[in-house]
Amino acid sequence: MSPEFDLLKPSLNDIMHSLEKFYMVTLMNRDGSILSVNKNLLEISDWTPKRILGKTFWEMFPDTEQAQVQAHSIWNHVASGKNWFGTVEKMTRSNNSYYVNMLAIPLLNTGGALQSVTLLELDITADIELREKLQQIAYIDFETGLMSRHRLEIVVNEEIQSKKHFSFVYLTIDHYYTLKDSHPHEAEKEIIKSFTNRLKRFFQDNPIARVGVNEFVILSPFGEWYVQGFHAFLEQQPIYIDHIALPLTVSGGIVRYPEDQQTFTHLFKAALTTTKEVIENGGGKITSLSADSHKILNRKANIDRKMRTVLEHNQLQVVYQPQFDVALGKINLYEALVRWEDDELGFITPDELIPIAEENGMIHAVGAFVLEQAANLGSEWNDKGHCLHISVNTSVREFTDTRMKQKIIEIIKTTSCPPDQLQLEITEKFAFQAEEEHSIIHQMQELQELGIEFTLDDFGTGYASFRYMQSLPITKIKIDKVFIQSILTQPKTQQLVDGMIRFGKSMGMYIVAEGIETKEQYDLLIEMGVDALQGYYIGRPQKASDIG
Repeated sequence: MSPEFDLLKPSLNDIMHSLEKFYMVTLMNRDGSILSVNKNLLEISDWTPKRILGKTFWEMFPDTEQAQVQAHSIWNHVASGKNWFGTVEKMTRSNNSYYVNMLAIPLLNTGGALQSVTLLELDITADIELREKLQQIAYIDFETGLMSRHRLEIVVNEEIQSKKHFSFVYLTIDHYYTLKDSHPHEAEKEIIKSFTNRLKRFFQDNPIARVGVNEFVILSPFGEWYVQGFHAFLEQQPIYIDHIALPLTVSGGIVRYPEDQQTFTHLFKAALTTTKEVIENGGGKITSLSADSHKILNRKANIDRKMRTVLEHNQLQVVYQPQFDVALGKINLYEALVRWEDDELGFITPDELIPIAEENGMIHAVGAFVLEQAANLGSEWNDKGHCLHISVNTSVREFTDTRMKQKIIEIIKTTSCPPDQLQLEITEKFAFQAEEEHSIIHQMQELQELGIEFTLDDFGTGYASFRYMQSLPITKIKIDKVFIQSILTQPKTQQLVDGMIRFGKSMGMYIVAEGIETKEQYDLLIEMGVDALQGYYIGRPQKASDIG
């Protein structure tokens, strides 16, 4: 070994020490599973070694399509043996965003295959937050000079107050992350800058806002015929990177005011929905809101508008669907389901009502109403000596409120309902999020200690993770009706359901099958070993007064 090399050794150690001191460092194997992290990453991300080791590269990113596309793009780039550098959004253990400048460095084996990946990250959250605050103050997008989303909302509301007719046009650059990652890092700014220039030239004096990384909104007095001309304009005025024309197309949705929607929020949602429909059908088009989508969105808007009044006037109803226990040979539980019947809107199911309530923040009020009604009925049954239980669906949005446990306890005390007479049903999405939230798990465990059971609803339709089966206090699982519907006609479905039952039994779970509509389904599921069945064959939802 040469003397020169000995002289270099301390400096190399110093470099590694400096990296560990100033950067977040993550080591992953070739499959993207985390092998080790340093103290800096744990402090900033709020993860513990026990929780983060074994998680994947993709799980550190937000659970959104845009973030996951970026994560896959980065990994594919690194897996090809190339370094990657850029700014990314990541998630803390408590599901809060933080931003880093990330350098991803692949290590290849002698055969050229990926062996491991090292991430060096520098926290820039404070810089990002400061920039966003400045943008909000100025109402200007920092990079393009276009209006920000905040300014857009003000302008739209001004147009509405002036009773002006306009088209709300939502545009997104197709395959943007693939496009930019296939070119040098500096190309990203050039793509956005050049695209913005073309928007300004085509739409001229029309208000334009940037509402996402590659998403824009234009307010135009013209209709679909004019807006669709932007496609031809892009073809005639291509964007060049390194003297090569980019194959750039856009997808978009057009919503008219006041014909289609009447508020900024509803215009935005409708245009976004239309754009997503375009993308799902291959992209590369700009279309107006379809008649079917217009009808659906109008209905959602009316439900949203009327919901507060309905709650204030106590016009929601709770009905109860029976569940048959195989071992007891009788019905021993009823599931509480919220209903709303409106003179204008007709019959509104929980599948319509609950997502809108979650979106507009009224899920807490709806959940409390259903739970209180169920607890009152449970108390009444207990006084009469009826050994019947009631299950109530609950939302993760409700449990993110640290006072949820106390609210449930107060309802139980007020109604004098025995805790062990109530069960709470959670979805797989709830379970997936709850697994990462100590406060939610803690509330669930304390409620279980009081006697309240938890059921995992819609089993098999959500996130493919069974870790929460161990960490959450779940004692029952409900196999979703989507599997039951084809259990007699699809052998693979039958095998899948059989596997679910065996898995649940191996975990000591009580297995419920829902969506039973025929005797043939009923007989087969009993033969397969389910503990309980629910569906129209067992009984339809009914009012409390009709339960004998």
